[in-house]
Amino acid sequence: MNRDLISRLAHADHPIAAPLGDEAVAALLDRALPRDGATMLDLGCGGGEWLLRALAVRPEARAEGVDLAEPALDHARREAGRRGVGDRLVLHRQDVSAFTAAEPFDLVLCVGSTHAFGGLLPALAAARRLLAPGGRVIVGDGYWECEPSPEAVEMLGDFADLATTVDALTTDGWIPLYGHLSTRQELDDYEWSWTGSLAAQALDQPDVLAVATEHRNGWLRGYRDCFGFLTLTLADGSRSPEAAPGRLDAPLP
Repeated sequence: MNRDLISRLAHADHPIAAPLGDEAVAALLDRALPRDGATMLDLGCGGGEWLLRALAVRPEARAEGVDLAEPALDHARREAGRRGVGDRLVLHRQDVSAFTAAEPFDLVLCVGSTHAFGGLLPALAAARRLLAPGGRVIVGDGYWECEPSPEAVEMLGDFADLATTVDALTTDGWIPLYGHLSTRQELDDYEWSWTGSLAAQALDQPDVLAVATEHRNGWLRGYRDCFGFLTLTLADGSRSPEAAPGRLDAPLP
């Protein structure tokens, strides 16, 4: 069984595919989406759940998603049709780092997919190239809540702490407008769903069951106590002087 299919099965019971609950996702989208018709792009869309939910609450909006995983894109197509938004969703199967578009987007998302660009700031650089003036970005990435073990770094990557992560964004010209720190319940629910969904669908497949077991052990023994997840709504202050901090006459998001 290939990696993409394993990921699709593992996210069957947690379609948002990131450690956030429904209320957090709704709040982030509500603050980021324009009130009228909008164009949206999800870089690393997976099963498309962020876009599907956004299209449901913005009937005039249109969206595009980019991902390499065909099982996830197939799921997104089926769900878009089932929810009646298929005519407003375009999906691209390609490397997100090579994606280009003829027109910029009002909202660019990259939640849990920054690794495809080589990290958080490179992902935001790609989002900036695709973002319309005055647009918003929703980005989600990990950070260390406390000093990680070498094993945790090897498993997940070399993140920074929360303050250093936010400082890096603001130094790069991004203005945080809203944020969500995943709770312990959200983080644990995501991991239990990931490992449990995969195990439940592979009870008679020892090799796949071993993947679930290895992931669960890595989480419980490696990074559970030190890993956090931050999701932010951002404005691009580097090219939007009217939105700079301290401007009391700046338009509200």
